[in-house]
This record gives sequence, C-alpha cells and structure tokens, in this order.
Amino acid sequence: MRPTVRRDRGALSGALSGLAFVVAIGGASRLAKGPFPRPGSTPQEIRTYYDESRTAARFSTAWQAVAVLAQARFTASVAQLAAQHAPRSGPLRTAAVISGSAAALCLAASAATQSTLTMPIERDDAAILDTTRRVFVAGGPVHGVAYGVFTAVLAAAASDAGVIGPAATRVGWASAAASLASPAYFRWEQAGWLIPIGRFSGYAVSGIVGARLARR
Repeated sequence: MRPTVRRDRGALSGALSGLAFVVAIGGASRLAKGPFPRPGSTPQEIRTYYDESRTAARFSTAWQAVAVLAQARFTASVAQLAAQHAPRSGPLRTAAVISGSAAALCLAASAATQSTLTMPIERDDAAILDTTRRVFVAGGPVHGVAYGVFTAVLAAAASDAGVIGPAATRVGWASAAASLASPAYFRWEQAGWLIPIGRFSGYAVSGIVGARLARR
C-alpha cells in the first residue's frame, strides 16, 4: 500500500504556472499592434514590434514573472512529493529541485532580457538580433531541457504516489520527451513545434497534479 499523500494547497501553483504563461502569451497577442517577431525576423520588424507594442511586451514579461514564481513554488511541492513517496527518493528529489529551479531561472532570464527590448536603448542591427535570440534560446530550447526533466520527475513521483493514473503518466512522459528534444530546433527548424507541445502538455500535467495534491 502507498503511504497517504499529504494535502498541499501550495501545489495549486502548478496550475498557476501554466495559467500565468498562457495569460502572458494570449494577453500580449491581444494588446500587440502587430505580430510578435519570430526567429528569423529582421531587425526592423523587431524594432517595430517593441516600439509599437511596448505595452504588450511589458504585459507579457509581468505575467511571465508570475509564472516563474509559481514554478518555483510548485518545484517545492514536487520535491516534497518525490522525497516522501518515490523509489530512490533522494536522487529524484534532487532532480526535482535542480530541474524545477533551472526551468524557473531560464524563463526569468528570457523575460528579463525581453524587458530590455522595451526600453529606449539604441542598438545596432547585430545587437538587437543577438538580444532577441537570447530571449528565444533561454525561454525556448534551454528552458525546454530543464522543464522536460522536471516533467519527467513530476510524472514519476505522482504516478508512484497514486496521484495520477497511467494515462496522465503517459502524457507526462510524452511531454518530457518533446521538451528534451526541443534543442533539435538548432538543426531542424520544424522541431521548434516541440517547444510549445512539451511546454503546454507539461503545464496540463502540472495542473492536474497540483489540483489533486491541494484537495487531498
């Protein structure tokens, strides 16, 4: 028999992390005067977006900050769950702390770098392209690796504790695989789709686990 899972109301931060990120992206899209610059955008397209859609960009970074804080809090919940219920609880707890913290830091670095683009700082073309690339790399493929490991730990710990069933566990593993494979983007552009696939499916699993931990 599995030991009883303790109620952890702070685990609702698992759902909040995903919700805040969705609000950041969705709200910025509605507030923006034009399309968000994608990798491969010209320096002028990037300048135009951050000049004309400064409010949207700042809205996005503010809500990403909420997502970062929620991810940090949820990391503590997952580490606690892993320590109490998973086989090899010590290594799994350590993996939860390291990967969850790294995911939060990557998203924070991306948001902080993006916020500098909303400031009236003169940059030449090379500088603005480099800054935009750092926003994408930190918040995309690099975050994906850390978040992939975190999602794998989450799925393993929650499954072992009986918090989620086989279907949700498989979603967690698939999400982790997509996130961990996201750096393939650097060699194959179409692999960029793995970033949102891994992230949003991971947020779904986090939300389910968080809600169940909070009501136990």
